[in-house]
Amino acid sequence: MRSQGAGWFTRITQGMGIAALLWCVTPATVQAQEAADFFRQNCVSCHTIGGGRLTGPDLKNVEGQQDREWLVRFMMNPQAVVNQGDPYAQKLVEEARGVVMPQIVGMTRERAESLLDLIAAESKLESSQFGGTAISDAPFTPEEISQGRRLFLGEQRLANGGPPCISCHTAKHLGGLSGGRLGPDLSRVYERLEGRKNLAAWLGAPATAVMAPIFKKHSIKQEEVLALVAYLEDQTAKGGEDMSVGGLTFLLIGLGGSGLALVAFDLAWRRRFRSARKELVLKSTGRGEEL
Repeated sequence: MRSQGAGWFTRITQGMGIAALLWCVTPATVQAQEAADFFRQNCVSCHTIGGGRLTGPDLKNVEGQQDREWLVRFMMNPQAVVNQGDPYAQKLVEEARGVVMPQIVGMTRERAESLLDLIAAESKLESSQFGGTAISDAPFTPEEISQGRRLFLGEQRLANGGPPCISCHTAKHLGGLSGGRLGPDLSRVYERLEGRKNLAAWLGAPATAVMAPIFKKHSIKQEEVLALVAYLEDQTAKGGEDMSVGGLTFLLIGLGGSGLALVAFDLAWRRRFRSARKELVLKSTGRGEEL
């Protein structure tokens, strides 16, 4: 009996020890995962950790460039630090060709500290999960460009169910009404974002207020990102933005439709007027009673 009681006591003690360990470890694990998710959603479109510069600098070992307090202050309100004339902040803006890091919604001191802990941990790894998209400099094939066009137009659905680009954007040589106007023309986005790597990073984690919540749940797969990069690079190679064709088409359709509607109304009212006038004439001549 003592042996069985001792066994139960040992198991209970071990269970309590494991529970205590989990209680201690879980908050840190959850915090680290939350920081990784936040970084993926808000930072990877402009930064890598060990993958080289995008629009913003590579963040590997960033605390070797500036002290943590400065970094926290900058992360919480980049524009304010720039406006103060801080030399290092001014240098970052120059290197980004005038682009100032936007103030990220939900960025607090605690979250900034967590992100810096994440960056420090990832910087020690040989290959960070935030190393950026590996993309070749080799020319894209016609098949890759064609697939990108189909994805852009929605002729081929995105694997994770995201909306096609044409829902909000247009590009050159699309024909018809040339796509949506909610977002900017993407004919030269490859040029604006300065190449494949930046564009692939943006497509992998769009950071705009409209796109971020949509593609957080319906991310674009890596092979789809590369196909869209191929198509948009080809668009830039074909020349400048060509909004006039779609706009002219829309204008002509609108004018034509309005003209047809006016003609239809004119015919309807004209017949009605003639019918009423005929009845009055017949009554005035007395022929209406004869008929």
